[in-house]
Amino acid sequence: MSSKYRQQPMDLGGLKTVSVFDRGGKVQVEHFATPHTKGDSVATLIDKLPKLLAADTLRAIVAAIRNARAQGKPVIWGMGGHVIKCGLAPTLIDLMVRGFITAFAMNGSTSIHDFEIGICGATSEDVEAVLPDGSFGSAEETGRWMNEAAIAASGIGLGEAYGQKLDEVGKPGLREQSVLYAAWLRGVPVTVHLAMGTDTPHAHPIADGSALGRGTLHDFKLLCGIVSEMSDGGVYVNCGSAVVLPEVFLKVVSSVRNLGVKLENFTTVNFDFLQHYRPKMNVVERPHAKAGGKGYSLTGHHEIMVPLIAALLVEG
Repeated sequence: MSSKYRQQPMDLGGLKTVSVFDRGGKVQVEHFATPHTKGDSVATLIDKLPKLLAADTLRAIVAAIRNARAQGKPVIWGMGGHVIKCGLAPTLIDLMVRGFITAFAMNGSTSIHDFEIGICGATSEDVEAVLPDGSFGSAEETGRWMNEAAIAASGIGLGEAYGQKLDEVGKPGLREQSVLYAAWLRGVPVTVHLAMGTDTPHAHPIADGSALGRGTLHDFKLLCGIVSEMSDGGVYVNCGSAVVLPEVFLKVVSSVRNLGVKLENFTTVNFDFLQHYRPKMNVVERPHAKAGGKGYSLTGHHEIMVPLIAALLVEG
């Protein structure tokens, strides 16, 4: 049967080949995984992973955080709300106590979930159940106490004010599970970065825009001061924030450099279960342009990846 096509199959009879033994390859047997042995430690398990791709990224991230701690450089964790909602506050607090986290940056939702854990031990509403009658986001204590903290703050930012408020209204035995409170007790900086209208306390009757704005601007400037010390070994981790914190971090980097501070040769990391545009550009790539250092992306669920990384840091 003859074909209607003008094009005809190319004759490959003259194609030149090369020996696979001469060609080599990027993947070699020495890169392969080693089977798990019962009783292996977490560190041994990770060492037995393939010496490739995300496994090597995981090792590089852990090494960068270890090195930053050893050099006394900042290790800043920027967190979205889901990181707290999936139960990681005790792990994060432990890393802070051990010196593997030297500062936290939160968006508004992160601070809300963490604050609620400190006052009542529960958070995360069933939105579909309460949105129809308009009661979503109307928790009295959350809205009142967080706004009171912002209004009363004088010379401090929202992160510090919320931790201080938990010392007053937090429930003993529960507030110790709050990153805000645990950091406040130890004098570890927490910055909170709001987008007005995105968070439930903004709709509370006593919400004061000038107080909230003043507090979050203070925290932006505080984060600038913390990031200014990252050169030559510091680490910034963006964990679970797709928009607000990547945008904040990029403006912080630019502001610090604009003021003449050298900011180069540091490490940035994006952890998330989906990789988004802003973290990729504003955290992993752009800050290193003409400045050295390295950015990493690691994809996975927070409730698995963060404890795994913490275990490696602790065992190391």
